[in-house]
Amino acid sequence: MNLSSFSAPSASSHPLAPFGWDDAWAAEFAPHLAQGLVPGRVVRVDRGQCDVVTADGVVRADTSFVTPHDPLRVICTGDWAAVDADGMPRYVRAYLTRRTSLVRSTSSQRSEGQILAANVDHAIIAVSLAVELDLGRIERFLSLAWESGAQPIVVLTKADLVPDETTRSYLVADVETTAPGVTVVAVSALTGEGMDVLSAVVASGTSVLLGVSGAGKSTLANMLIGEDVMTVQAARDVDGKGRHTTTTRNLLVLPGGGVLIDTPGLRGVGLWDAGAGVGQTFSEIEDLAEDCRFQDCAHEAEPGCAVHAAIEDGRLPQRRLESYRKLMRENQRIIAKTDARLRAEIRRDWKMKGAEGRAAMQAKRGYLR
Repeated sequence: MNLSSFSAPSASSHPLAPFGWDDAWAAEFAPHLAQGLVPGRVVRVDRGQCDVVTADGVVRADTSFVTPHDPLRVICTGDWAAVDADGMPRYVRAYLTRRTSLVRSTSSQRSEGQILAANVDHAIIAVSLAVELDLGRIERFLSLAWESGAQPIVVLTKADLVPDETTRSYLVADVETTAPGVTVVAVSALTGEGMDVLSAVVASGTSVLLGVSGAGKSTLANMLIGEDVMTVQAARDVDGKGRHTTTTRNLLVLPGGGVLIDTPGLRGVGLWDAGAGVGQTFSEIEDLAEDCRFQDCAHEAEPGCAVHAAIEDGRLPQRRLESYRKLMRENQRIIAKTDARLRAEIRRDWKMKGAEGRAAMQAKRGYLR
């Protein structure tokens, strides 16, 4: 292998260009190049080892040199890695600084974050129209995506199961209200509806497919790639749900340009330090809050609350405010589990509110006497 090719002024003709290699990655990789290492992108991770695509093809590499105690710093699909030029086994010696990272909270009691994918430009949230829309779940996925630094897009799959155009338009409008500033497109694997829009989005950069099991992610991946590379199982007639088919995160090059990461269905979408992502998902609420009379307005019963005024005149659905509060509380609890200072602040706030409540109750009892 000619290592000098990695230091060329332009990376557009580099063998890894289809996988997202560019001049900025080449510049960051320079110190590793000087050590005789070669660049590659992680296309799959499996139990301490990973498949890395290099200029010479896909190699199997050991990740033990870069496996830290912090679960957010382990090698993941989408990473750009510095790999041994030869040898058996080959090792990943380091990975380049991530431009974006998609992180969720694990379901364990240890309150750890889990990184799902790295260096993602577009987060495609697949939602099946075969079942009733869960707007709250969509908001969770949006918060996860916005927090990562990627641009989300909501794809409503199995649109052919809603043949009535008026009904379908209402469903799209509901999701658009839930996803301000986000492209929402209905697609059908059966008719090809909406695939031109989706293909145009993923033609540049790296995209990741997110969604619950049965949302149609593998079918979308196959349509974008143009061949059946992902296993697909038919949906059940009873509830329209498919079964879990993808078991690992796989990175694939698209024939029309761009890179796609398919992920297993996510049963839980726990937030992990995603305050900014929640704020972006509910941007209209945060914009309204700037006009509240009080800066610390809780949007409950305070006078001059612009958020409540919007609810009363129909500009803001009550459901949106309740969902916003729920996700903010959940995110605060997650942070508090790992942030001792914030945990102490929350406890002080609880004690203060408790004291105020007791004082109010005692005053009321005294008045009644």
